[in-house]
Amino acid sequence: MLLTDNRTIAAHRDPNILRWLGAYTASVTGDLVYFVALSWAAARTGGPVGVGVILAAGSVPRAILMLGGGVVADRFGPRLVVIGSDLVRCVLILAAAAVIFFGQLEVWLLVVLALAFGTVDALFMPAVGALPASMTTTDQLSRVQGLRMLGVRASNAIGPVLARRPR
Repeated sequence: MLLTDNRTIAAHRDPNILRWLGAYTASVTGDLVYFVALSWAAARTGGPVGVGVILAAGSVPRAILMLGGGVVADRFGPRLVVIGSDLVRCVLILAAAAVIFFGQLEVWLLVVLALAFGTVDALFMPAVGALPASMTTTDQLSRVQGLRMLGVRASNAIGPVLARRPR
């Protein structure tokens, strides 16, 4: 963000950067909760083979489509792609939770969820990587990336704790 006299606000004081950092940290924490919960549900439902099939089902579209995700982020803008993909991922998780709550946990459901989540992740990951450059000036970019990594580290510490199975 620029001030009126051509000075820049430090990234750690910019309200737009701090709002983005909070949303990004929440998103990454949610991803970690999802991956732990998916692994646990896969092990409970499909055993070791089910875990491998389900986790591979999520990884394959992510690996194949990520380059296309970068093209989509360039075409429509990283902000729109990040917000849209986060909304789709949220809807996927809520729909899966509803199916599980009202029905039976099945391997096929987890495979479909992992495929869909992996596909949307292929859009999200390149867009979220491009977003900091569009939010700040070049001289503040390293600070924004440092704040981003701080959010990732905090999520890595918090996410698995939040995903633990209640007693």
